[in-house]
Amino acid sequence: MATEGKFIKGTSCNGCPLRPLQVFRSFKADELAFVNHLKLGELAFGSGAAVFLEGEECEHLFTVLSGWGFRYKTLDDGRRQILNYVMPGDLIGLQGSLTGEMQHSIEALSPIRVCVFPRSKLSELYREYPELAYDLTWIAAREERMLDENLLSIGRRSALERAAYLIALLYQRATTLELFSGGWGSIPLTQQHVADTLGLSIVHTNKTLRKLADRGLIRWAEKGCDVRDIDGLLTLAGWDGLSEPKRPFI
Repeated sequence: MATEGKFIKGTSCNGCPLRPLQVFRSFKADELAFVNHLKLGELAFGSGAAVFLEGEECEHLFTVLSGWGFRYKTLDDGRRQILNYVMPGDLIGLQGSLTGEMQHSIEALSPIRVCVFPRSKLSELYREYPELAYDLTWIAAREERMLDENLLSIGRRSALERAAYLIALLYQRATTLELFSGGWGSIPLTQQHVADTLGLSIVHTNKTLRKLADRGLIRWAEKGCDVRDIDGLLTLAGWDGLSEPKRPFI
């Protein structure tokens, strides 16, 4: 299990704060009972903590219950590529659950809490609850689609378009999860996170974000990025925006 987190018993799946959100599909009674039985507890991490590291053996799966994080890989010289961002409802650790050794790292972008499930019970899930097993496949396919979009953005969009796409994507994902409480939405990023996601130098990233701010699309604040004009970001990125049906979570 991840070592930097504080283990707590947590809440029952019956009282899960994610279940009322419109973006998630409903559980059947027997599915909910099984997932509740499967859950070992919760881990809480502070901002900047490692949820797990590339190369570690991982005996568990985790569902993000609250907070933000990011998934990344590093080169031998320490250069980092952020692959994707994780938010409530996202399943993490599945890759390690299939190969034994984690092939990427997860870091908390804000204080984050995750539900903990034993990967040893995956066979039982596939055998007894085929609809939940399909949900795992759906979740993995969704992750692949998001990575495809990110690769397209890095490979073909300009630096300004890439930044607009990234911020618009994170803003819309967070909006569907009701992470913003009125007014502007503040995304807890640093400019280094943006640079490591877009494959740009920190200097180039700073200039690019300044251009977005000069257009009135964002405002860079001490605690992250405030989105001021989501429609303008979408237009600049040449992206229609997030269209996500009801999705499963475990």
